[in-house]
Amino acid sequence: MLVYRILLTKYSDKLAASGRAARWNPNDVGMIYTASSRSLACLENVVHRSQAELTLIFNIMTIDCPNSVEIKKISLDDLPHDWTDYDQMYLTQGIGARWIRENSSAILEVPSSVVDGEINYLLNPAHADFKLINIVKNELFVFDKRIKR
Repeated sequence: MLVYRILLTKYSDKLAASGRAARWNPNDVGMIYTASSRSLACLENVVHRSQAELTLIFNIMTIDCPNSVEIKKISLDDLPHDWTDYDQMYLTQGIGARWIRENSSAILEVPSSVVDGEINYLLNPAHADFKLINIVKNELFVFDKRIKR
């Protein structure tokens, strides 16, 4: 399975987790966010960045997750109806922190909070199978100038 990650070029030399809080992790819990498509990776960045930030220099990674690597799954049925609300983020952060702590898989499939019906994949860099996950392409990515005009 191929997944995609857009990040600032200066951080694109390796797969690394910042440990900064986001939808599925609290501060100091390292996980790597990826998307099931290039376009979803783009949208996931757009909603979190200002127009000025989108003019910075980015890369997009194409990442191979071999079929032999186990994937745990969180479905919409596992989440409350308002899980995408900002004030509910503690719930998803708790789920992600528990997954990292239990270290039960290298990949967690989660629903996108940006596009209904789309999928993101979280990578656990502490899991033994993480070493099987590789960057297969790393190239410049430019956000269209019409975004967030």
